[in-house]
Amino acid sequence: MPNQARPSTGEQAKQLALGQLRQAILRGDMAPAQRLVENELAEQFGVTRASIRAALIDLESQGLVERIRNRGSRVRVVTVEEAVAITECRLVLEGLCAAKAAAAVDDGQLAELKDLGTAMRKAVAGGEPLVYSDLNHELHARIREFSGQRTAVELLERLNAQLVRHRFQLALRPGRPQQSLNEHLAMIEAIEAGDPQAAEAAVRAHLTSVIEALRD
Repeated sequence: MPNQARPSTGEQAKQLALGQLRQAILRGDMAPAQRLVENELAEQFGVTRASIRAALIDLESQGLVERIRNRGSRVRVVTVEEAVAITECRLVLEGLCAAKAAAAVDDGQLAELKDLGTAMRKAVAGGEPLVYSDLNHELHARIREFSGQRTAVELLERLNAQLVRHRFQLALRPGRPQQSLNEHLAMIEAIEAGDPQAAEAAVRAHLTSVIEALRD
């Protein structure tokens, strides 16, 4: 957006700052515990400090930012214990979404899932763990979308946003993508078979494996 068209105050400015800050955290551009200095961010995004402050409050409510007494804001540090607890919640909600998707998926949606499975195979075979991680994230997102379970989707989007750093760390762990690939292919196969119980079981098995990997 050209500078002259960029809002610097008001709700539009807050939403602009909120969107860019959120994406920076989710991409890993801003590391856990990194300080978020209002003056610097206001200059970076071309908005007022008030807009940045409002955006940080929203990000705090989303679990991405924490405010430290007398020290300002920083990117929230999610401990392994918290990551396990979040994944335990994901296990229930994503299992529900997979079951719903298995019962409702159409041929076009199924083709998307199978294409993602093929791309994931190629990424693992080519030794591209970060590409695989992105495809992994996309597969889960598509299953949630195809489930039509909006409440679960909204809850999962909030939970998943807090796990970005742990997701990248697991993707880079030797041998983890190969193990994870088989778990994801089992999810796709169960949905393709139109078997809600098998789809839910496959997701639960996969996320149980994620919990074990987090604890290692």
